[in-house]
Amino acid sequence: MTHENNADSEKMDTITQDQLDALVDLHNRFLNARLGGRRASLKNTDLSQLSLSGKDLRQASFMGCTMRAMDLSSANFQEASLYACDLSYSNLDNTNFIRSDLRGAKIENASLEGADLERADLRIGGFASEGSFDAGQAVNFRGANLSGAKLAGSIASKADFSDAIMTGANMANADMRGAQMGGADLSGVDVGGAQFEGATMDGAILTGVNVSQIMGAGVDLSDAVTDDNIGKSVKDLGEPLANLIEKHRTWLETSGEKESQLDLSGVDMRELNSLKSEKMTAIKAVKTKFFGMNLYKIELQSATLDYSDFRNCDLEDADLRGSSFKGANFSHSKMMGVNAGALMFGGGSSTSRFSPCNFSDAKLRYVDFTNAKLKEANFKNADLSYANLTGVDLRDADLTGAILDGANIDDADTQGTIMPQNTRPIFKIPGK
Repeated sequence: MTHENNADSEKMDTITQDQLDALVDLHNRFLNARLGGRRASLKNTDLSQLSLSGKDLRQASFMGCTMRAMDLSSANFQEASLYACDLSYSNLDNTNFIRSDLRGAKIENASLEGADLERADLRIGGFASEGSFDAGQAVNFRGANLSGAKLAGSIASKADFSDAIMTGANMANADMRGAQMGGADLSGVDVGGAQFEGATMDGAILTGVNVSQIMGAGVDLSDAVTDDNIGKSVKDLGEPLANLIEKHRTWLETSGEKESQLDLSGVDMRELNSLKSEKMTAIKAVKTKFFGMNLYKIELQSATLDYSDFRNCDLEDADLRGSSFKGANFSHSKMMGVNAGALMFGGGSSTSRFSPCNFSDAKLRYVDFTNAKLKEANFKNADLSYANLTGVDLRDADLTGAILDGANIDDADTQGTIMPQNTRPIFKIPGK
């Protein structure tokens, strides 16, 4: 089991679960002003994969600690210091961080559903190699799940929320100046009184958000998805989608002699919520918005879906063979067991040909591809950062120029795969 190490990993102390439990017991005595109590204070210590679930750690100090893949759910870190700690991959659901010091923390790809970060300090911070303070780094929430989190009044200037899921979060009166929110899902977020000067929101989802205040701060929302630019409604298609799908099937069965191909390009499909198990072979849907939809076991073979938005979709066991997803965005989607292999045309004759699935230039960050069939797929220049490719069939796939930073390719079949150069995948994600 490997994971990225801090620069000071060789100097870092380790601790066992029993030792940690004893530390918590002494801290609880301290909080209750009992004899023998001592405030919990750890520095440059590795606690990875241990548990503090439900523990009361108010005013504790874990400065510069590695706390990856820990269970910290429902713990109470109110007014605690987690300065420059690495909390990546950890479970922080319903955790209390009110007025806590999280400066310089790394909380990438962690789950913070319902976490309370009200008035937390999320500014820049960090340690130098010799253990002294330095200029530090911005707090990193990239890819984290912050659904329903409370960030009211927090100081998160220059924090990185790229690709984070922040639906329903409360940012009222928060300081988000200079924050990075590109690709984040901010649906339904309360932004009343928050400061956004210098923030970036390219590709962010801002539906159900009062964006007037964000625009008033001079933030460029031209590439964001708002209630004003979500695209053509399904109701504007002229007739019910079921009728159009039926006509499309007739078009397929008659090799184009009757009816017409279904074209959903530019349509916002989300009001349907689900296309579960729908048969939509060979449709055209360029720049279409599917994000958040249930597409379980959908049949989308030989379709053209370039530059469409599939963020946060459930595509488990979908049949995507031979389709084109060039430039599409699948960040955070569930794609376990999908069949995205090549599709053969011509029935095996001398004129038959294979059509590989095309994911070139696609965004596939944090996607779960567990046990997917991706044989011969084209992933040229695709971004697969932190994707879970456990047990995937990648035989003869082309990943030239692809980004695999932090990806888990444990047990993947890479026979004949063209792998990218200069990448640093993690073959086993801690706690997975």
